Amino acid sequence: MWIMQAFLSAFFAGITAILAKVGIRHTDSHLATALRTIVVTLFAWLIVAITGGFSELPAVKGETLLFLVLSGLTTGASWLCYFKAIALGDVIRVAPIDKSSTILTMLLAFLLLGEPLSWLKVVCMVLIGVGTYGMVRAERDPHTENAGQDASPKRNAWFVYAALSAVFAALTTILGKIGVQAISSNLGTAIRCLVVLALAWAIVFAQGTHRTIRQLDRRSILFLVLSGLATGLSWLCYYGALKDGNASVVAPIDKLSILVTVLFSRLYLREKLSARMLAGLTALTAGTLLLLV
Repeated sequence: MWIMQAFLSAFFAGITAILAKVGIRHTDSHLATALRTIVVTLFAWLIVAITGGFSELPAVKGETLLFLVLSGLTTGASWLCYFKAIALGDVIRVAPIDKSSTILTMLLAFLLLGEPLSWLKVVCMVLIGVGTYGMVRAERDPHTENAGQDASPKRNAWFVYAALSAVFAALTTILGKIGVQAISSNLGTAIRCLVVLALAWAIVFAQGTHRTIRQLDRRSILFLVLSGLATGLSWLCYYGALKDGNASVVAPIDKLSILVTVLFSRLYLREKLSARMLAGLTALTAGTLLLLV
């Protein structure tokens, strides 16, 4: 059952990036993240209400709450960095870096959770790393290369945000794995949502971007809401799988969302997929699938 939940998580996570990319085209990325989080939080607590999860609240211990809060903070940081990255760069390049968090997740699962790290997993990590590099490495463009534009900090800012997103995502998985051991995954997800919501809106108000809410068009709002719903569904499936399965297996399956993201980025966003990027995607996918052997 948890395998199916992990694959559903991958699908919903894959379409989240595409919906969000459309929604943030005319919106500050941090404000977009905060608005999406409202939808995700409402969705998560609705599921808790439907499943009777409120009865578990008195039983939530301090240690469990601590890890859920920490997981929520890393989730919020990952989201803020990720949506800033896709606002600055192409989804088809940002997504692979975010998914490379699989490598760090497996290392942390080995060091902190005692999950085995076999030679096959090491080979998979290498394939994922090589594949990510192949997809992210920019094609040489003589028109910009001579001018030094590709090396400018501003032009490559998306890469920095994407890399930070991957680091925080890996920490989220490990902390979340610990946090949902003593309670239902639905309640754990809902509690984490509150933390993410508080973090996102704190940053929005600190920046003063909340004043631009009235300037949002209906199309942007629609896609942000849809993105939030997709994220909520992905989370519920992901942490349901994480509760019963190994973090080192659940996380890689979830990272197959890159296939969904690439497909929709090509069909809907018309982003380019070169031969080098296709080879990288193949290596990344192969490394991920081998983890399920």
